[in-house]
Amino acid sequence: MTRALRTALLATAVLALGTAPAAFADELYQWKDANGVTHYSQTPPAQGKYQARSIQHRAQAIDAGTPEAAAPVESTQCTTARKNIELLQSGSRLQMDSDGDGKADRDLSDNEREKQLQIAQTVARVNCSSATAKTP
Repeated sequence: MTRALRTALLATAVLALGTAPAAFADELYQWKDANGVTHYSQTPPAQGKYQARSIQHRAQAIDAGTPEAAAPVESTQCTTARKNIELLQSGSRLQMDSDGDGKADRDLSDNEREKQLQIAQTVARVNCSSATAKTP
């Protein structure tokens, strides 16, 4: 996975954590590895310290007479999550920076790809309204 994609996924997850209280919530886990890299996952690490984080979603009411009702606007987080989902489902080769030097040095494994896809789908569920949501 490229550093830009990894950064975008992490930034999206972090931004999603800051959403307002809501109708439903998903749980993510955050921890730092031995190299100081922060990770987010839907499952806690096998060992070590971690923090449980809740992603909460709230629906916004829009007056049917307003221009917003006619053309729903998609949030940046929603757009990013959709692009990440599309990329992760594309089957194309993705690389990641595993040693923290800023350069991609290995391919993303199928398991890592699936975990990142789950995170991106959670972020999309939280940040994409039903009016702008597309089922990937």
